[in-house]
Amino acid sequence: MGPLRQFVQNFRLLSGFGTDHRVFLDVVKACASVSDLTSGRALHGCVFKLGHIACSEVSKSVLNMYAKCRRMDDCQKMFRQMDSLDPVVWNIVLTGLSVSCGRETMRFFKAMHFADEPKPSSVTFAIVLPLCVRLGDSYNGKSTHSYIIKAGLEKDTLVGNALVSMYAKFGFIFPDAYTAFDGIADKDVVSWNAIIAGFSENNMMADAFRSFCLMLKEPTEPNYATIANVLPVCASMDKNIACRSGRQIHSYVVQRSWLQTHVFVCNSLVSFYLRVGRIEEAASLFTRMGSKDLVSWNVVIAGYASNCEWFKAFQLFHNLVHKGDVSPDSVTIISILPVCAQLTDLASGKEIHSYILCHSYLLEDTSVGNALISFYARFGDTSAAYWAFSLMSTKDIISWNAILDAFADSPKQFQFLNLLHHLLNEAITLDSVTILSLLKFCINVQGIGKVKEVHGYSVKAGLLHDEEEPKLGNALLDAYAKCGNVEYAHKIFLGLSERRTLVSYNSLLSGYVNSGSHDDAQMLFTEMSTTDLTTWSLMVRIYAESCCPNEAIGVFREIQARGMRPNTVTIMNLLPVCAQLASLHLVRQCHGYIIRGGLGDIRLKGTLLDVYAKCGSLKHAYSVFQSDARRDLVMFTAMVAGYAVHGRGKEALMIYSHMTESNIKPDHVFITTMLTACCHAGLIQDGLQIYDSIRTVHGMKPTMEQYACAVDLIARGGRLDDAYSFVTQMPVEPNANIWGTLLRACTTYNRMDLGHSVANHLLQAESDDTGNHILISNMYAADAKWEGVMELRNLMKKKEMKKPAGCSWLEVDGQRNVFVSGDCSHPRRDSIFDLVNALYLQMKEPVVF
Repeated sequence: MGPLRQFVQNFRLLSGFGTDHRVFLDVVKACASVSDLTSGRALHGCVFKLGHIACSEVSKSVLNMYAKCRRMDDCQKMFRQMDSLDPVVWNIVLTGLSVSCGRETMRFFKAMHFADEPKPSSVTFAIVLPLCVRLGDSYNGKSTHSYIIKAGLEKDTLVGNALVSMYAKFGFIFPDAYTAFDGIADKDVVSWNAIIAGFSENNMMADAFRSFCLMLKEPTEPNYATIANVLPVCASMDKNIACRSGRQIHSYVVQRSWLQTHVFVCNSLVSFYLRVGRIEEAASLFTRMGSKDLVSWNVVIAGYASNCEWFKAFQLFHNLVHKGDVSPDSVTIISILPVCAQLTDLASGKEIHSYILCHSYLLEDTSVGNALISFYARFGDTSAAYWAFSLMSTKDIISWNAILDAFADSPKQFQFLNLLHHLLNEAITLDSVTILSLLKFCINVQGIGKVKEVHGYSVKAGLLHDEEEPKLGNALLDAYAKCGNVEYAHKIFLGLSERRTLVSYNSLLSGYVNSGSHDDAQMLFTEMSTTDLTTWSLMVRIYAESCCPNEAIGVFREIQARGMRPNTVTIMNLLPVCAQLASLHLVRQCHGYIIRGGLGDIRLKGTLLDVYAKCGSLKHAYSVFQSDARRDLVMFTAMVAGYAVHGRGKEALMIYSHMTESNIKPDHVFITTMLTACCHAGLIQDGLQIYDSIRTVHGMKPTMEQYACAVDLIARGGRLDDAYSFVTQMPVEPNANIWGTLLRACTTYNRMDLGHSVANHLLQAESDDTGNHILISNMYAADAKWEGVMELRNLMKKKEMKKPAGCSWLEVDGQRNVFVSGDCSHPRRDSIFDLVNALYLQMKEPVVF
């Protein structure tokens, strides 16, 4: 712009020497092309002094200069001073106004309409019709169409193209857009592009492709825009048809060198191949491209990302940065940050963030800020997400949704509510995505009341009725179900009626399962016409929780028979069945599937470890424990629990020591499990030291279970009086579990005097546990207090309390053999009893040394 101003200054000095008006015309046009208002005004003054302003061409060029420089006050002032107002003059002002003054443009057009002369030209309508689209004013668009018909311009190519585009963008394809297209007398390439793009934008892909095929039969040849419009249409078709059609278009392009070398066409072809999953063909075409612009790089990076080729996307981004021909823009950053998240590459994401901070044009881009918030949220780094959010100069609803979603399932509940308060103060209208984040927060805090508030807001705002697919309705259903209100979840389910999707059914099914309503869940399952892996995984869980292991295994086999691949959730639902059956064979099968399927979820490994231990294979349990370097608190707890059940207290203490060295802080569950291990192994001193550490080291208050373990440890050493004193001096009221633990110790050490006192406390604390009543009855019998025995047994009969029958089972050749006390229904009972009797007789025989 500097050289132009210098030229204008020198030109003004020489202008008094009879400069031709056509030279002024060219210089003013140059000022308009670069929006140099200062030089343009100087030339205006010079033109006015020399009298060239009377020239129509010069005055129009000055008027156009003001319009291009967006000085509409000066432009309109000059317009009012002009003597001759032809359509070109009106069109110049209309063009200038249309850039930023939409309503003012329409008023100006109406003034032209009501003026006697001049009449609007085809260019006038080509300016006004797109403006109606930008204003969302279909009424004025149709009114303008009526005026066009009266003016006899409806067959004009320029006007017809504008009409087709306008109606298409309003969604009025049939009959409006197509009628306008059909009425064009001389259709050019823009006409065809407009109708193809119109069909495509309105998701009428078959019509778009049909129009393209008709175009090929006409004399008008497709241009780069036609190819760019039709390739996404092909990509939306069935995969085989899409590939065949796309390749035919590619062949058409190759036969025309002017299309083959056009970077816009090449970018469209690369994008097409990536959309249909032909990654190698896209990469080959990208490599062969003679010239690449930033769009080329962005298309391939985004295409790799959409095809889950995360490493290739990142490598290409690395090449772009190091090549240095073009600099990444906001589109590049928005594409690559999710790739870093998928690769769990926090360091690279932070480097990209540093790059953004060094380039103000990226830092000021709202979409880039939104991508950064989502990136940090994927890593659970809410502090970094909030920092990125706070640096944004302009925040839209997407920004607020991203930061709310980041905090929705974090422990920072106060900050979430604070952000929500600020959002409401910003007077930004909440959308359905915001509501989804609010519902996630409600689930996180288990706030059924808050779910109802969000539900009420959604109804008042009309968000539920505007949904074609009930995403919000399903989310509300899921929130009610997860917060334990299955009744409300069912009401939402009924309200969705014909809009119900598979997600609706699965959410309600999950709600029934979580609430223990297994019968309702099975009824709902029978009503479902379509199912997926989530549905069948829930059915495995239902049967597992209903103690129907054979049915659960049957459902799992049905999943495989249907060609579905069981995932982490499916296996986690099946593993408890292995524990119920104590089937080591079945656990090993599940373990093998986990390894083959690459299911490396840490929670799954913790569950597998736990089930191995419950099935008696501590060797396999420890192998799973050692196989994962990312051992968390759950895995340590499961390993200690396995050792505790088998009385391996010293090994449990070694695991505890290992966990302490790993700087993992124990919770109440782990400490309770550790105390249980010490109890079962008789490690009294070690157990009491761990109990003391609850307050002194970890700064926690003991739970009832931990108090019971402490009582057990003290009593195991024969210190029953100390144990009794410990219980009576507890800061909380002892429950039946604690008194029952002490009573068992009294029975073991034959302390009937203390036992009677403990029994009285136990009866006062609880009256429904069958085991405790039998324990007291046995103690009375051992002390020959038969009246007490009779009284207690009458009480048990009155309350219909029965001791469950003892049960054991044994797996032989993959077949489970169940033995219940008093049951003689086993098919091989005779041979079993014969063998037991033989063993009994052998045991009675005298031993000879």
